[in-house]
Amino acid sequence: QVRLVESGGGLVQAGGSLRLSCAASGRTYTSYAMGWFRQAPGKEREFVATIRWSGGMQYYADSVKGRFTISRDNAKNTVYLQMNSLKPEDTAVYYCADEVLGSHDYNYWGQGTQVTVSS
Repeated sequence: QVRLVESGGGLVQAGGSLRLSCAASGRTYTSYAMGWFRQAPGKEREFVATIRWSGGMQYYADSVKGRFTISRDNAKNTVYLQMNSLKPEDTAVYYCADEVLGSHDYNYWGQGTQVTVSS
């Protein structure tokens, strides 16, 4: 059974940095891409960034462009989210998600990791 395990969340002051990791295991399918999403209290879940395993194409939400960087380690089946210049509005639970090749959707999700940015 597939497992996506996020780590690296925590409490940081505004302007600081954090790096999130998402390690995938137990896949029985081909993954096309992995993405990061976040959900703040009282708000809907929103897209943050995504990266394709083949070729490494990346896409970002406008709100994080220039501050966040998504990367991957194919050998480790791990995706990272480097978050710099953090703002209080980045506070949320961050989730990684896996897109099965051909599904055009994110099919599997991690349990989430809390990121809190203090002002």
